[in-house]
Amino acid sequence: MYSFTGWRSVHSEHVEPAKGGIRYDASANANEVEALAALMSLKCALVDVPFGGSKGALCIDPKQWEVHELERITRRFTQELAKRNLISPGRNVPAPDMGTGEREMAWMADEYKRTGPADIVNANACVTGKPLSRGGIAGRTEATGRGVQYAIHCYLRDTAHAGIGGRRDLSTMTVTVQGFGNVGYHAAKFLSEEDRAKIVCIVERDGVISNPEGLDVEAVHQHRLRTGSILRFEGAESSPDKDRGLEIACDILIPAAMENAITIDNAGRIRAKLIAEAANGPVSFQAEKILFQNGVVILPDLFVNAGGVIVSYFEWVKNLTHIPFGLMERRRRERRNSQITSALESMTGRAFPEEMRDEFLEGGREIDLVRSGLDDVMRGAYHRMASVLTQRPEIKDFRTAAYYVALKEIGDAYKAIGI
Repeated sequence: MYSFTGWRSVHSEHVEPAKGGIRYDASANANEVEALAALMSLKCALVDVPFGGSKGALCIDPKQWEVHELERITRRFTQELAKRNLISPGRNVPAPDMGTGEREMAWMADEYKRTGPADIVNANACVTGKPLSRGGIAGRTEATGRGVQYAIHCYLRDTAHAGIGGRRDLSTMTVTVQGFGNVGYHAAKFLSEEDRAKIVCIVERDGVISNPEGLDVEAVHQHRLRTGSILRFEGAESSPDKDRGLEIACDILIPAAMENAITIDNAGRIRAKLIAEAANGPVSFQAEKILFQNGVVILPDLFVNAGGVIVSYFEWVKNLTHIPFGLMERRRRERRNSQITSALESMTGRAFPEEMRDEFLEGGREIDLVRSGLDDVMRGAYHRMASVLTQRPEIKDFRTAAYYVALKEIGDAYKAIGI
């Protein structure tokens, strides 16, 4: 018989349900969970997603347990959450986090239904991040990494700033990614394959690989799946000195692992021009001062890694409406685009380019609509931060601007109900 310690913290219910991931981590503790719950409140408020903030954790190393044992542990944890009204579509909606994923969310949703909730019709919305076959949504797995890409796009489009050394084209830029899990992998993949940025360095817990000519991100991913490590990847220099990886000269540094990756000890040796915080709290308070003095721009975690909760919101809405994304307008779009194609061919006397026809006539897959919605929400959040920087000259950095927007949003919500 084993006993496990777990937590579920609710920071704010200015709007409901409260939202936040559940992590399985042997080093988890109550203070960390409470801090992350507060961050979720601020994050949801910044991106204008109607959730309060919550977070959960189970003090366990998932690698030490068999799959059937993890399932029993997860189901038991779900039962305890359900007893305390800490999981339900309208009160508290968990999601994946470090050490958890689609599989664990499917177990939680199934166990929640077994507890006999009053609203069984909408019970599937009790968690997000589920597999597609169990009510998930296309694009959820990649969402946080995709959001990192969109956050960087937002900054480079902003003419109020000089870009990175006067450049705005990612194909001219070098990138270091610290942490090659789900978030770091997808961020690196999209930036390299779609934006043609050079991923010159990847840092993991067992070491660092680098190549000034750029790394093939997908090949590195496959190498790690085969060997269990990014080290000894052919065509790259490998080193067990992972701390050195953060200090390699690059245009953009993406810390996508644990908190406090950049501290007062190494901040002065950081040579990136832009830091996009894909992890929660990767830059310490003291380190941030040093980075600002050195002219480094920081896009805060509050904004950069919000992609997961944004797409979780889309999944939650999909589960409550019981309507797949795009169902109500896909055929209308196809007919409209077909009419546009015919009109263009008639006016020009030339056939529509064959390589573009299929994509243009496509009515919009769920993944396309999710990506479009994510991009739009990220742009809106960036605009709110940028507006604060313009209208309030005493605010000098994006993090402070993000906190200002989020706290004002939460304050206004409480004020509206007389609190």
